[in-house]
Amino acid sequence: MRTLARLGLPISIAALLAGCPAEKKDEGEKKPAEPAAQATKPVEAAKPAEGPGSADIPAPEDVAAAPADAQKTASGLAYKVLKDEPGDEKPFAWDNVEVHYTGWTTDGKMFDSSVKRGQPAKFPLNGVIAGWTEGVQLMSKGDKFRFWIPQDLAYKGQPGAPAGMLVFDVELLNITRGTKPPDAPADVGEVPADATKTKSGLAYKVLKKGDGKTKPNPWDMVEMHFTAWNADGKFIQSSRTRNQPAKLPLERAMPGWKEGLQLMTKGAEYRFWIPEAMAPGGPPAGPKGFIVFDLELLDVTAGTKPPPAPKDVAAPPKDAKKTASGLAYKVLKKGDGKTRPTATSQVTVHYSGWTTDGQMFDSSVTRGQPTTFGLGAVIPGWTEGLQLMDKGSKYRLWIPEELAYKGRPGAPQGMLVFDVELIDVK
Repeated sequence: MRTLARLGLPISIAALLAGCPAEKKDEGEKKPAEPAAQATKPVEAAKPAEGPGSADIPAPEDVAAAPADAQKTASGLAYKVLKDEPGDEKPFAWDNVEVHYTGWTTDGKMFDSSVKRGQPAKFPLNGVIAGWTEGVQLMSKGDKFRFWIPQDLAYKGQPGAPAGMLVFDVELLNITRGTKPPDAPADVGEVPADATKTKSGLAYKVLKKGDGKTKPNPWDMVEMHFTAWNADGKFIQSSRTRNQPAKLPLERAMPGWKEGLQLMTKGAEYRFWIPEAMAPGGPPAGPKGFIVFDLELLDVTAGTKPPPAPKDVAAPPKDAKKTASGLAYKVLKKGDGKTRPTATSQVTVHYSGWTTDGQMFDSSVTRGQPTTFGLGAVIPGWTEGLQLMDKGSKYRLWIPEELAYKGRPGAPQGMLVFDVELIDVK
């Protein structure tokens, strides 16, 4: 579920991999995500084009607020049964479901609909926003409910996502049983006295030793199994329930994973208490302020050591040029002098990106594979900066935060510095 996981039906592996713009699952090492991709629609099924002349589905009369006859849960979720089918087959949080749905904001504006596309959505129930995870578990197969989902159970003000309370009509079409997750460990609620703590605040405990020699570098690819719980013991997500290990470049993992996995050797299993600040973009850590992960490092694939941070990474030098938007740039290598992209072009690039303290957060160079994307689908600093370049050129870009991720949780913060080589333009 790429965009489903990314925007908002979001507690997923993508939310746990802080630096990774979109979930890639097994193909992650083969086709890395765009380095600066902006958020897209909240449901993966949104990819197919809508038919000509198709109209939005009208909002229900009670879209503005839950009516008096709606039922409410302790979390604040409100719902109303629109169709009640006989039977009691209900999904668990670890199951996969197939649904038809339509979503509106409380002013009646439709923002997404599988019904309009004519294609049901399929997703793991623990890989979506909290309001969906809770609400769909109230339904039996064949039921249709209307949900009023408060913002704190929806997108929580995430940039690019629908804001405020959201209203969904959801019909549960099918349930595919998943694997029940492991029970929460006894020490999930507190960091035990025998745990080791690092300077960053990360705490860990060795559950199983590894081979003692094969440690990952930040630029390596790792394969692992993981299970995550809140500090109150609430299950969040597990690769084991899907019987599918997670694979990712370590450089693009959230800070807690990036630090923790470098402590491990191949075959080891550790328990980590990761502070919420080291798990940006993930689900709320709860009252204790941390998330608990059991991580098993299955394999390490050597990557390419990244290029060092440029000497002028902290700020644009005097000889850098600036645009009216605040973007600064410097020509490192000239191109063909004629082939420039437009805002609608598709480009192929090699790039490396650093924060101004010299920390590299992403690089196609280390993966040994250029990346291709539509220039209109990335952060404004890239859209503007690459239009200054011609094919074959290499530029250094200093992109201010307002032209980058704008403080989006889970994304690199502040001004970002990119070395970009424009390989091709279509």
